Amino acid sequence: MNLHPDYLLNEINEPADLKGLSLDQLKQLATEMRQLVLERDSAIGGHVGPNLGIMEVTLAFHYVFNSPHDKVIWDVSHLSYPHKMLTGRKLGFLDPDHYKDVSGYTNPEESDHDFFEIGHTSTSVALAVGMAQARDMLGKHENLVAVIGDGSLSGGLAFEGLNNAAKLHSNLIIVVNDNQNSIAPNQGGLYQGLAELRATNGQSENNIFKFMGLDYRYVANGNDLATMIETFKDIKDIDHPIVLHVVTKKGAGYAPAEAEPERYHWRDPFDLKTGKDKQIKPKETYSGAVIDELIRQVKAGTPIAAITAAIPGVFDLHRFEKQFPDHYFDVGIAEQVSVTSAVAMAQAGIRPVVFENSTFLQRAYDQLVHDMALNSVPVVMIVRNGTISNGSATHQGDFDISYISSLPNVEYLAPTSVEEMISMLRWAIRQTEVPVVIRQPEKALLHRPATQDDYSNIDYEIAHQGSEVAIMAVGDFWALGEEVITQLKRKLNIDASLINPKSLTNIDREDLHYLQERHDLVVTLEDSNLSGGFGEMIARYFGATNIKTLNFGAPREFADNVPTEVLAEWYHLTPEQIVDDIERVLHSM
Repeated sequence: MNLHPDYLLNEINEPADLKGLSLDQLKQLATEMRQLVLERDSAIGGHVGPNLGIMEVTLAFHYVFNSPHDKVIWDVSHLSYPHKMLTGRKLGFLDPDHYKDVSGYTNPEESDHDFFEIGHTSTSVALAVGMAQARDMLGKHENLVAVIGDGSLSGGLAFEGLNNAAKLHSNLIIVVNDNQNSIAPNQGGLYQGLAELRATNGQSENNIFKFMGLDYRYVANGNDLATMIETFKDIKDIDHPIVLHVVTKKGAGYAPAEAEPERYHWRDPFDLKTGKDKQIKPKETYSGAVIDELIRQVKAGTPIAAITAAIPGVFDLHRFEKQFPDHYFDVGIAEQVSVTSAVAMAQAGIRPVVFENSTFLQRAYDQLVHDMALNSVPVVMIVRNGTISNGSATHQGDFDISYISSLPNVEYLAPTSVEEMISMLRWAIRQTEVPVVIRQPEKALLHRPATQDDYSNIDYEIAHQGSEVAIMAVGDFWALGEEVITQLKRKLNIDASLINPKSLTNIDREDLHYLQERHDLVVTLEDSNLSGGFGEMIARYFGATNIKTLNFGAPREFADNVPTEVLAEWYHLTPEQIVDDIERVLHSM
């Protein structure tokens, strides 16, 4: 169902089809493609501002260069929608029935014009340096273009890439897409330097790229197609590394996205005319409750510092920032800094609360190990999006239990309700012995009273005392656990126990010991990867006993844009499948 049969884009099947177009036709394509980005994103959600802003850069690249012989590497690759439209994937934008056929990020399985499956920041320069080195070793001569922007320069890997790029004596073009924003506003001295370069039309001596030994060229209006075409023609086949500093407008061509770049960086489905969300936001949220508690703590005199790595909107942090700007720290897209600076704050007597996304926090794994865990200082961390995800393979949030719970000196807590979340947060701020991480639930908000207020020693909540089968439902899977015991009673007439473990890292040995008296099978449910997870810890405990264990969660794999309900079927996470599996194990005993 092509909604735009008259679009010029229908005639473009590969980049070579652009070569014979006039400038006016290329501008028409830019207009069409902007409309398609808006229609797709408003229907299914996606990155709006980054793709609108990069339109002319993309068209100019494919008009001048010869992809895939000449190669472009998109940092994060959330701005690759225009690239995809021009490289054989236009149907994923023209036809609503095919919107979900195309990933929101580059993917070599989709096209020969994509070289990496990338969804995280600061990678493109290092990847391009590696490709350039391989090209030179093989005696090849293609152009290599790395596009980096949306705040990606603030990540440490970007500096490492630039530093090594300067050692090359061959072609490498680094396009710095300077749209003056990351996800939230850019942070730090680097961006002051970019602002100075913009103010001086690229002439300032305060130029980090030249300082690092790189050639440099400035383009004041990267949304002017003619300028971008001529600039790319000038530097095509250059024989040394060069930084092309291109100023673009994030959200260009759609007034709401230009006015609110943070809101339109990524949007859930929205009404294209009004900009309003199509889905009603809940009035009560876990993030809102956390911010309410932090506000109370600051007013009571607790020296709280709230720290985020460029994603304040995910955690309702702007509300905290507005009331206590001196207690709020956005480090930009630099998860490593967010963790290490929090360690230093905690050591100095501040109570840092760090807000991290599960899929982004993995970038700071070294800092979690060497700085936070090894020093065992009382950092508090809230982790969101720790869940079996229906998103891209680049944004899977089911690995955090494995990589955090493996660390010594760290307590990882999994609340089942908003009351338990706040109880854990209060204790985490109050205690001074260890880093405490809290896995914020992602499913529908639940109200259940907390059964302890001091988590120094974990005391399992036996919400229902039964026999034969014990269900240990972790955090967000509490409601699933309730459904399972209901169906066990209905189908097998088993009155199963239901247990809230609370902790992902420490166990209640007393309760686990007494489980053996009345139960034959212990079942664990966790919204996470099973490898190295909570279930394996429980299975190890019972390994030398007669109790059998059955673990439910995700296998060790990258799911890629698979609907949640399909994943539940694949992973045997429906109540019916869990009960059937329990029945098979009991019959085999």
